Amino acid sequence: MRLIRTKAVIATAGLALSLAACGNAGEDEASGPDVEVADDAAESFDDGTAMKDFADAGSITIGVKYDQPGIGFKGATDDMPKGFDPEIGKILAASLGIAPEDIEWKETISDNREPFLQEGEVDLVIASYSITDERRQVVGQAGPYYQTGQQLLVASDSDIESLDDVKGKEVCSVTGSTSLDNIKAEGAKPRGFDTYSECVDQVLSGTVDAMTTDGAILLGYAAENPDQLKVVVDPFSEERYGVGYSLDKPEMCQWIVDTLKEAEDDGDWDAAFEATLGQSGVETPEPPAMDECPAA
Repeated sequence: MRLIRTKAVIATAGLALSLAACGNAGEDEASGPDVEVADDAAESFDDGTAMKDFADAGSITIGVKYDQPGIGFKGATDDMPKGFDPEIGKILAASLGIAPEDIEWKETISDNREPFLQEGEVDLVIASYSITDERRQVVGQAGPYYQTGQQLLVASDSDIESLDDVKGKEVCSVTGSTSLDNIKAEGAKPRGFDTYSECVDQVLSGTVDAMTTDGAILLGYAAENPDQLKVVVDPFSEERYGVGYSLDKPEMCQWIVDTLKEAEDDGDWDAAFEATLGQSGVETPEPPAMDECPAA
């Protein structure tokens, strides 16, 4: 199939929230990675498959987070969400001949990811969606396309370098999260807040010593404030992000895996990371090995 190269323009992840807050979203934009949009993509898929249906329709609905800088974020004046997850969505859509501007994005929060897939509200969920055996009982999850784990976000001049360094110190996360339980087990004093942004503000002001949650989320906030914040310690949990799809369309799994493996081989995966989470200054990691798909 013939490929047409198109440029997807995204705002630098590190500027996403600050620009939105100032009402200047759209300024100081940086070019994101190119995506290869397949021409006549429908001819590459078998009749009756979900992929052919999407290619014929020329559109697909993808659920992503709107409140996680670097992963999935959409400001009030943004035309489309930004972040590593939306970039993965663009790569998948491009293999169907669907350009970024023809993707229908739908805000998807943690609690409605499975219902949205089961009820057909979205075709894919790419929303910091950790793969678990329990979730795979009710929806499909292909991947992982990224692996992260719980880490710490601290001030750039902080002396905290290891988990031992947080013993007796205040560490925040969102209320009710397992992250607070985990950091309490390490001897820290947990503090819960309603949102991640509140917790980040506490670290920036010096009110608390550190913030903890998935490293990918922390990298997004570090990218916003590269001179003031940094991510430290090796991951002390494992979160494997997958692409969610409906179990009614099992053929989608192998298409997702094959498309993402191709993106890893041709550099598109690296480019997506570097334009988003990589803005924190962290080195681009090796993509994780993906699970085999269940028999369709």
